[in-house]
Order: sequence, then C-alpha cells, then structure tokens
Amino acid sequence: MMEKKRTDCPALPPGWKKEEVIRKSGLSAGKSDVYYYSPTGKKFRSKPQLSRYLGNKLDLACFDFRTGKMMPGKMQKNKQRFRHDPLSLAKLFWEKRLKGLRSSDVTEQVLRTMELPKALQSVGPDSSDDTLLSAIASALHMSSAPITGQTSSAAEKNPAIYLNTSQPLCKAFTITDEHIREQELKVYQARKSLEEALTADGLARAAENSQELLGKTT
Repeated sequence: MMEKKRTDCPALPPGWKKEEVIRKSGLSAGKSDVYYYSPTGKKFRSKPQLSRYLGNKLDLACFDFRTGKMMPGKMQKNKQRFRHDPLSLAKLFWEKRLKGLRSSDVTEQVLRTMELPKALQSVGPDSSDDTLLSAIASALHMSSAPITGQTSSAAEKNPAIYLNTSQPLCKAFTITDEHIREQELKVYQARKSLEEALTADGLARAAENSQELLGKTT
C-alpha cells in the first residue's frame, strides 16, 4: 500500500507539481519517495534530471529536491550557470594573467618567492607554482571564503568544465594539524628573527647617537 500526495511547488515555474509517495507496508514502511511533474505531465525522479530539463531557465543550485524549497545555505554548484555565464567564465581564467609576473624590491631585484607545499598542485596545462601562489594569495585577499581547491575530479581531466570559479585553479587539498603546527613554527621563527633584527638595529642607532653626543661635548 502507498499513499500519494501531490501538491504545487512554488519554487519551480507555474504548473509544476511535487509528489510524495509514502510507503504504508513492508520493510520500508514510513519511508517516502519524491517526484516532480512538469505542466505537461513529464515525471522527474532526481535533481540532475530536473536540472537538465530546465537548463538555464532556473538556477537550481539551492533547490532541495526532497522538500521542494530553495535553501540558500546549500553549497551546491550550478554547473549549467558556470558554463554559460560570461562573467563566470571571465573570472575562471583571470589568474592566467599573473603568469610571468615577478615582484621586485626598490633596487629592481627579483624577490624570492615562497615554496608551495607538495599538496598544492595546479589544475590545467602550463601552470607554474608562482602563478598558483599568486592566485591563492589573491583569493585569500578578495574573499573571506575558505580555499579548498577544485573538488570536482573532472577538473583534472578537462580543466574547461565543471570548475568552481570562486576557487583558484588547484587540486583539492586537506590541511592537517601537523601542517598547522609546522606553519606556526615558521611564523614563530620569522617573528623571532624580526625581533632580533629590530633589537640589533635599535642598539646600533643608540650607539651612533652616543658617539654623536660624545663628539659634540669634546
């Protein structure tokens, strides 16, 4: 025995219906299945099937298939929108412009760049560590969102599809407690070196001032 409940779905275009089929008997009693029907009566059993049918007519990135509501908190990529939105495509490849750029000091000497951890690897052809470092630094500066890399495995096979434009072009990576401790040690050592340099500079300036005062009094 099954109970079917069909209702309007305001999150979808007018005429769309949501159907919930509740099982009344058997080992799966109490469980339910959700389906959607177009105005012409076509049945859809999954969100991917629904997305392929609607295409660019509706952004289903935040659509929850089971409840039939838009859930703004759902972090799901809308692949169709990324594929056809010119602004997203322009953003996707902007970091290629960073290739070949180098930072220099006031004497026009090229500054040595950081060495990236082995876990950080570029996605796509003709990408260097310098470009990736610049892209990650820019992403951290421009957004408060965490940097996770491209989580889709398809990106490694074809970097022109299914990329998250809010993330730099690098493979997905995981930060462990060990990585955090190593970075904390590096920061501590850098601050210690800076403290010693500032102290030495202060002592040198004090010595110079003392010599000037002695020279004026003699």
